[in-house]
Amino acid sequence: MEQISNLQLPQAFLEFLESNGLDPSIYSAIDTTPRYIRLKPGSEDGGDYIKEIEREISCKLEKVNWLPHFYSLPSHVQIANSRAYKQGKIYGIDAASGAAVMALNISCGDHVLDLCAAPGAKLCMMAELLGNSGSVTGVDVARHRLAACRTLLQKYALGDRCRLFVADGTKFSIFPVRDCSNSGSCEFACQENEDTYKEWTSRRPYKERKRTSKAREHGASTSVAESDCPELIFYGRDSGVVGLRKSELDQIVSSNNTLSCGYDKVLVDAECTHDGSIRHIQKFENWGWETLHQRVLQAERSDNLTSLQLKLLTNGFKLLRVGGLVVYSTCSLTVSQNEEVVQKFLEENPSAELRDIDAAKNWPCKSGRIHKTLRFDPITSQTSGLFVAKFTKLAI
Repeated sequence: MEQISNLQLPQAFLEFLESNGLDPSIYSAIDTTPRYIRLKPGSEDGGDYIKEIEREISCKLEKVNWLPHFYSLPSHVQIANSRAYKQGKIYGIDAASGAAVMALNISCGDHVLDLCAAPGAKLCMMAELLGNSGSVTGVDVARHRLAACRTLLQKYALGDRCRLFVADGTKFSIFPVRDCSNSGSCEFACQENEDTYKEWTSRRPYKERKRTSKAREHGASTSVAESDCPELIFYGRDSGVVGLRKSELDQIVSSNNTLSCGYDKVLVDAECTHDGSIRHIQKFENWGWETLHQRVLQAERSDNLTSLQLKLLTNGFKLLRVGGLVVYSTCSLTVSQNEEVVQKFLEENPSAELRDIDAAKNWPCKSGRIHKTLRFDPITSQTSGLFVAKFTKLAI
């Protein structure tokens, strides 16, 4: 074993880092990498509210100059008992994750897709950036994790323009609701006299509650089965869902109608080995390093993940309108889950083009191994590790 700060990393993991050109010293920053919070825009006007938060948590908030509305605080400080947190004025989100959202260049009126939405902080930030326009669609395969997203949206009063689907992100195929929806370019499977969506309520119909109860009795998974249709578990009053027939929501994707009906912006923050997160790696001290071998180092696990990541990115791009932007990110620092996925995706999708991330001129990050891609890490960026790449869809 080699000693890294207070964390003893096994030799197999050190060899894994070396094979990816990673310096093990990034894992020595666990005590110096700060936590980050985002203040809802408007809360920091005048500075009095920030002083009030500082009094409650007994520490000074440091403004993150390169990321609007973000503040850093020492890693040991807890915010859960503060009035600002309970009132939904602040929430925790790593600055690198915030950068991935900012890379999308979300504008008023955009229809945005978060294809791997849980645990939900990035979803909340997207909703904030949109304000009173456009829509956000969150998708995740795990029902309980998506339910946590729903809780966040409601806590922070950001759900009016959001809708959440339990679905397989590699197969999800529902477009945003926009003005073109009633034109011939978008296909529907409408049925006469079908019920329409009313304003969302947490009170589910008896039959639905009974089905869920039976599923639990039989030990059913909380993840959607591959054969299942997407399940809408939340929608806001201005998300475009209220008043729709239920069959109208399930629009059929084809190569023709993405021109006008696709999403303007798509985030694919894909499932990964999380090796870029110091705090995640630290957990293996309690879980056991054998668990790290199974979840991070095992070749079969890595191959399955890279296949999933490519499928997620490909489907997210498929749902993008021409001229739109998709951001691919992972909190892994490995080449196989980042640059190699990007390279294969570009080879298989001639209408995809890597774009510069203009906002990154002032970001504390490094260039990836492919030009225009970026990497955050605890030493360089004082954030959790993150890889970011941005693409646009060309008309060809």
